[in-house]
Amino acid sequence: MLQQLEELKLNALQELERIADLKELESWRVRYLGRKSALTGILRGLAGLPLDERKAVGARANVVKAALESGFGQKEQTLREAQLAPVKGKGVDVTLPGRSFPIGRLHPITQTINEICDIFISMGFQVVEGPEVEWDYYNFEALNIPKEHPSRDDMSTFWVDFETDSGERPMLLRTHNTSVSARTIEAMEPPIRVVEPGKVYRYEASDATHTPMFYNFDGVAVDKGITMADLKGTLYEFSRRYFGEDRKVRFRCDYFPFVEPGVEMAIECAVCHGKGCRFCRNEGWLEILGAGMTHPDVLRRGGIDPDVYTSFAFGMGIERMPMLRYGIDDTRLFYGSDLRFLRQF
Repeated sequence: MLQQLEELKLNALQELERIADLKELESWRVRYLGRKSALTGILRGLAGLPLDERKAVGARANVVKAALESGFGQKEQTLREAQLAPVKGKGVDVTLPGRSFPIGRLHPITQTINEICDIFISMGFQVVEGPEVEWDYYNFEALNIPKEHPSRDDMSTFWVDFETDSGERPMLLRTHNTSVSARTIEAMEPPIRVVEPGKVYRYEASDATHTPMFYNFDGVAVDKGITMADLKGTLYEFSRRYFGEDRKVRFRCDYFPFVEPGVEMAIECAVCHGKGCRFCRNEGWLEILGAGMTHPDVLRRGGIDPDVYTSFAFGMGIERMPMLRYGIDDTRLFYGSDLRFLRQF
C-alpha cells in the first residue's frame, strides 16, 4: 500500500508539470484529489487495515495528499499569472470596464411616425388605423373615384386575386391612407379630428423618391365652420414644429378627387436650398403633402350632412419628412438595412 502511494504521488506530480492551461488543471484535480480519486479511495479504506499498518498508511497518505494540494495551488497561480502576462505586456489596463454591446433602436421611419403623431396629438387629433388589404369601395369609390374615373389611371394598384361572381376584383392593397379617412367619416360622429399613419402600396419602379411600399400619414377634421384657413394654420404649425421656423413653405392649387378646393404643400429642398438639384428635380421645392377641403360627396357617403359640417383632409409621405429635414437624397436608404446609415438616427 505504501509503494502504491509513492507511485501515485510520482505519476501525479509528473503529469502536473506537463499541464499548460487551467482546464487541464481542473481535470487533474478531479482525477487525483476528487471524491472518486485513487487517493480518496485509499483514505476511505484505512478502516479495513490492521492497526499498525493503518497508522503508517494513513500518515503517508496525508503527506501525499498535502504534496498534491500544494503542487496544485502553485500550478494554478503560475497559469493565472501567465494568462495576465500578455495583457500587461501590451499596456492594457485590466481594471477598465469591458466593451458594451450594441443597443437596438427604433427605425428612423418609426421615429418619424412617433414624432409626427405627437405633434398632431398636441393639436387635438387622435391616432386611428385601418386595414392594409382594403375594399375597392373605401380606396376609390367612397373618395369620388368611381370605376370610370380617369384618376384611377394614376394609381398602379396591387389587386388581390379574388373575384366576385361578376368577375370583378373588389379587394386590393391600399394605395393611400385616405381609405382610412373614408372609414373614419363613416364610423364616427362629428366633431372628428384624426390622423392615420400606415403602409401603402403602389405598383411602380423604385427610384430616389419612389418605392413600391412606403408610409402615408393622412388626417381629417370634420366640424361646424371649418375653413381653408384652419387647414393652412394646422399644416403651418406642423411644419414649424417639425422642420423649424426658418424652413420655407409653399402652397399651390392642385387637384384631388376627394377634396374641393385642393392644394399641395411643398417645403424648400434641404439638399440645394432652393437652387435646384437631382433630388428636387431642379425645382428647389419638394412636395410633401396634398390637402384640401373634403368634397361634400365624400361627407355625404359617410352619412354626414355637408350643409351642416365642413371638413379638411391631408395626406403626406412619411419618408419625405426625414429626407427634407436631414438632406437625404434617396428614399431607398431607409429600406436597405445598411447599418452605417441607420445608426445615424
